Amino acid sequence: MNTFQQLKKEKKAVLIAHYYQEPEIQDAADYVGDSYGMALYAQKQNCKIAVVAGVKFMAETIKVMNPAKKVLLPDINAGCSLADSCTPEIFKYFLSKHPGAFVMTYVNSSIEIKTLSDVICTSSNALKIAQQVPQTREIVFGPDQHLGRYLMKKLGRPMILFPGNCFVHTSFSAKEMVKLKERFPDAKIIAHPECEEGVLAHADFIGSTSQLLQYTKDSQAVKFIVMTETGILHQMKKANPDKEFTLGPDLEGCSCNDCPHMKLNTMEKVIHCLTTESPEILIEPAVAKKALLPLKKMVEMAGNPT
Repeated sequence: MNTFQQLKKEKKAVLIAHYYQEPEIQDAADYVGDSYGMALYAQKQNCKIAVVAGVKFMAETIKVMNPAKKVLLPDINAGCSLADSCTPEIFKYFLSKHPGAFVMTYVNSSIEIKTLSDVICTSSNALKIAQQVPQTREIVFGPDQHLGRYLMKKLGRPMILFPGNCFVHTSFSAKEMVKLKERFPDAKIIAHPECEEGVLAHADFIGSTSQLLQYTKDSQAVKFIVMTETGILHQMKKANPDKEFTLGPDLEGCSCNDCPHMKLNTMEKVIHCLTTESPEILIEPAVAKKALLPLKKMVEMAGNPT
């Protein structure tokens, strides 16, 4: 047993990592998954400490759903451009223009935004949840407009979209992607729904990180052009050693779409945060109680991750 594994055992801790983390962290983790899978895994563990190798909104979500556990984030500055684009003040004003609407909020949002929501969703369960909202209710969806637009097309019903986006996914270039497809005509294009409409229009499959990974396992194709953050390639290659994966290009043709927030976490920081038991995620009880309601609603409406 290595030093880190021994440390986890002594402190009764688990390491929960997102697919976008560095390969070294993914390989050391007890669980690797998307944000919904991470939250559900944490709930099922008999542990005292959960080290969340991801970004702040993920750690906040896990803390709200696991109030008795100590939740640590290796780098407290690991934020999210999408979550940061939607402040409580702006979102409150946005909602004031649509009184009575059903507020469906993407998990990539701050804890304060979650307190203003009727239900939280992830990219893996958003469609399932949206399908359960009565046609008589107007839906406000935020903060990712591209995921919202994708849902509107799948549902065949309008939604009011908050104009946020993830800069990693919007930096992909549909034009450069088409050029890459011309070089690899037998490759399947797989894309995250946070990508812009021009990219999604050419995709052979659209899904969350976990769904993209599963598609590469199930598909008979041997080549894939992957339109999401670089970290997912590690799990794709591990699961499919005989298949080829090329990350989608940005406007300059570079296949280098790293999330700088996700990549703030390092194995050294993971070890340090567990050793010192800090930085710890602390949330005011009243805020946590209010945020828990739409999170519980998500689990109720979505069930097990798909």
